[in-house]
Amino acid sequence: MPQLRPALIAIALTLAVAATPAKAASEPAITVQNGRTQPVFSYADAVREYVYVESSVDSDSDGRLDRVRVDIIRPKESGPGLKVPVIIDESPYYDNSGRGNEGERKVYDASGNPVKFPLFYDNYFVPRGYAVLNVDMIGTTKSEGCPDIGGKADIAGGKAVIDWLNGRAKAFRADGSLATADWTTGKAAMIGKSYDGTLAQGVAATGVQGLVTIVPISAIDSWYKYQRSNGVIYNHDYASWLANYVDTDPEAKCQAVRDKMDAEDGDDTGNYNAFWAERDYLKDVSNVRASVFAVHTVNDLNVKPDDFSTWWQGLTERNIPRRLWVGQYQHVDPFDFEGRRDIWVDTLHGWFDYWLQGVRNDALTQPRADVQVGPTQWIKQRDWPAPFAVKVPLSPAADGSLGLVPAAKGATASFTDVSLEESDMIADVGTAKPGRIAFTSGALPLDLRLSGTPTADLRVKLDQPTSNLTALLVDFGDDTRVDWRRGQGITTLTEEDCHGDSTPADDGCYKKTVTNLVTAPAEIVARGWIDVQNRDSLTDSNPLPVGTWGHVKWPTLPHDYTFKKGHRLGLVLAGTDYDYSDEAGTGANVTVDLAKSRIIVPFVTTPGSLPKDKAKFHGPQQLNLPQPEQGFSFF
Repeated sequence: MPQLRPALIAIALTLAVAATPAKAASEPAITVQNGRTQPVFSYADAVREYVYVESSVDSDSDGRLDRVRVDIIRPKESGPGLKVPVIIDESPYYDNSGRGNEGERKVYDASGNPVKFPLFYDNYFVPRGYAVLNVDMIGTTKSEGCPDIGGKADIAGGKAVIDWLNGRAKAFRADGSLATADWTTGKAAMIGKSYDGTLAQGVAATGVQGLVTIVPISAIDSWYKYQRSNGVIYNHDYASWLANYVDTDPEAKCQAVRDKMDAEDGDDTGNYNAFWAERDYLKDVSNVRASVFAVHTVNDLNVKPDDFSTWWQGLTERNIPRRLWVGQYQHVDPFDFEGRRDIWVDTLHGWFDYWLQGVRNDALTQPRADVQVGPTQWIKQRDWPAPFAVKVPLSPAADGSLGLVPAAKGATASFTDVSLEESDMIADVGTAKPGRIAFTSGALPLDLRLSGTPTADLRVKLDQPTSNLTALLVDFGDDTRVDWRRGQGITTLTEEDCHGDSTPADDGCYKKTVTNLVTAPAEIVARGWIDVQNRDSLTDSNPLPVGTWGHVKWPTLPHDYTFKKGHRLGLVLAGTDYDYSDEAGTGANVTVDLAKSRIIVPFVTTPGSLPKDKAKFHGPQQLNLPQPEQGFSFF
């Protein structure tokens, strides 16, 4: 290559600099130190605006495509010269129950511009070079249309927003003029708890380009599993009820949509049908392009933990980049896990920086799973469930024992399918009761950690065509545990701490929490339900011929739990679980073939033996197990 003269070099360098517009020296730019973006942009001076993105659906049948309200906060420097990535929290709750542990709502100025964005995402991430979008789900708050509870319309809104960020959809300002997102890189994340996290998973399952990562917290992967368990119905006509709750417009506007949901939800059978298939994101997990940072709690009996375990398994099978936190609370955000708030914010920060800003940090070099294994104890492990867990079959016997050896051939036990509270199912387990049968091991010779999903595997016969079945795996033994039934496991304090910058209208400070604890003689660890007529199929009912034996096998809800040395394992089999189903018992008499029935438990450490008690173990005579809050939590 020929050498250039000094004068030509100077001209070339001048032209090169001129080709890339330079920001004024006083203007901040994305700054990274120690693997994290730094807060160099003014939160007070950030642009606060809103647009309406045109979706692909007309859910309220008014003759025009629904428009989705998008409230935006971004650094004032963002624009064609500084493009920033986007963090989206799409929610149906912005004008009803609010968001977060403190139920925050949006606040607007006289011109309709947002001045308060719920949660800490805007306070923390905007100064670090992100835009934060609070999106009103279709049919809620300031968006048009009708909510359809996990269906096509719900998902179309969030997808349209990401399409707009990448130039594939239209958006309009209040005056009707077109709005372009010339301030963004097009890289987007979706985050949120409960319904918000569910929307993130649903949008990710469309495979939309530009959605780089999602952070679903206590999220649903299948609305069937949210309202059904193998044919057992938790709540009748729930979709229409929730749609009416989140839609604060006059009821008549979307009544036809709600009536259609009631007609199509299959409450007469409890079967999986086209209505639920439309709301099943797990079946579309192969479309997911985004990385996933999931959070769930094993005692969440609202969005039950099988909604994360099956999603996680689907991601694992496809080698999707992923990370997971597994807690022991009920329906609680990790921001409110005691002692974990700073860790959560930093971990989330690193995750977003890696995927959205391209920062090379420890986001993917840390162990994949953080797992709470006690009220105050967390461990890291390379995946979840715990690698190398061994599936151990525990067999019930005619004498009421639970062990490693199957019962003698011909041994049976019977109960009647009546609706019972769980506290009655597990009380006084050594005494025969008509609505349940119970089996217990002797005192454990060592600690046993369960990690994963137990499976109930029974051979039964009925005197009626069907019955609901409940299987409970119980820990009998005094211990101090997370009291997830009270306040979902946390108490909110008056003292605050702050994460991010503040304005008089919107601070980044939130009340601290502490874990609720209880010392009790027993805890239900895993629970599972099935309607016997759905033993072979969720889509078709198949009654069991009266008086004939049938094989019924189903997974319980997953868990991660340590049975302490000296405690006893218990297995309780019963009919309808009053605490988690509004169905009445069928009244069927259920006979269990003990020799061919068992519960299979994934143990990290395996018992060499399970001794029997010389005297029959009865356990606590009465138990106070307050029922946790039912229905969809709004916080």
